[in-house]
Amino acid sequence: MTDKKQGKLIVFSAPSGSGKTTIVRHLLKQEELNLEFSISATSREKRGKEEDGKDYYYLSLKEFKNKIKADEFLEWEEVYRDNFYGTLKTEIKRIWAKGKHVIFDIDVSGGLRIKRKFPEQTLALFVKPPDLNELVRRLKDRGEESEEKISMRVSKAPAELATAPLFDEIIINSDLEIALQDAYKLVSGFLKD
Repeated sequence: MTDKKQGKLIVFSAPSGSGKTTIVRHLLKQEELNLEFSISATSREKRGKEEDGKDYYYLSLKEFKNKIKADEFLEWEEVYRDNFYGTLKTEIKRIWAKGKHVIFDIDVSGGLRIKRKFPEQTLALFVKPPDLNELVRRLKDRGEESEEKISMRVSKAPAELATAPLFDEIIINSDLEIALQDAYKLVSGFLKD
């Protein structure tokens, strides 16, 4: 995937409930950073007020698997059984064509794959919760998922946390304001290089 108008790639990964989405939304509001959100494709059902083409591109399981076979993904992962997530190559091209940098809110495996494919162009940031108890509290406070889904997410957290050293930087989100400032400094510094 080469393009004369390639921008940079900013990857945010973390266990569910760490605050990465809040940080990404904050950075997107900072117009001087010239960022655009990479909308992931998923085979999972919509949650709450999510919208197709805004929060995710919702695909059926069959559509998702067909796109894998056709090599249409930059990266993809079966995060939970029959719940696939991935980044369509067309999404990156769409954002780069606008002269913008791409920001991702993505699972750990996907984030590391992007970093491997574009090592010089990618800043990979890991958002770490203060501890697992806080992670559980945040997931429950969302009120969007069953206890079973929360347990599934929490059971994955230790393995995801173990990958943190593979990222360029780690942001500890124990105080949101400080985490937002740290993220801004890291991203703006990388984009100036």
